[in-house]
Amino acid sequence: MTYAELFYEIKGKFMGADVSDIHEHLAFQFNIEDKDAGGAFYVEVKEGKLYVEPYEYYDRDAMFICAPEVLLEIADGRLDPVAAFTEQKLRVEGNIEKALRLKEIIEMKREAVQGEKGVVQKAADKVVNTIVKTAVKKSEAKSRKQSKKSE
Repeated sequence: MTYAELFYEIKGKFMGADVSDIHEHLAFQFNIEDKDAGGAFYVEVKEGKLYVEPYEYYDRDAMFICAPEVLLEIADGRLDPVAAFTEQKLRVEGNIEKALRLKEIIEMKREAVQGEKGVVQKAADKVVNTIVKTAVKKSEAKSRKQSKKSE
């Protein structure tokens, strides 16, 4: 995996998180240690909006340093950032209090995805119900026609 592929995959995992309830400014830099996918990018919450950009962020609150696999697991919600830190899979520099807010952003994204799945499921259920109702009506009409023919 290249840095660009990793960045866009991670960006996709973060974007969509509803951070409108976060009223403070948060800026995190991620330094990825890897021969092929190594590099830096930042995640920023500013005025209730989330930004993920492929640049270093010098006025950051915290910096996370890890391997690409660790970051992907964290972004997917399969690895708790605190557990990753405790297991020494993730190093953190800077404001630890603000660094802990990363977990909140990840949970917000997971909630947004679950909400989207719920909306999609409701829409799919509605389509299926419409199809079933249409099929039932056609079947009933066909049965009535056949009954009239047999009379």
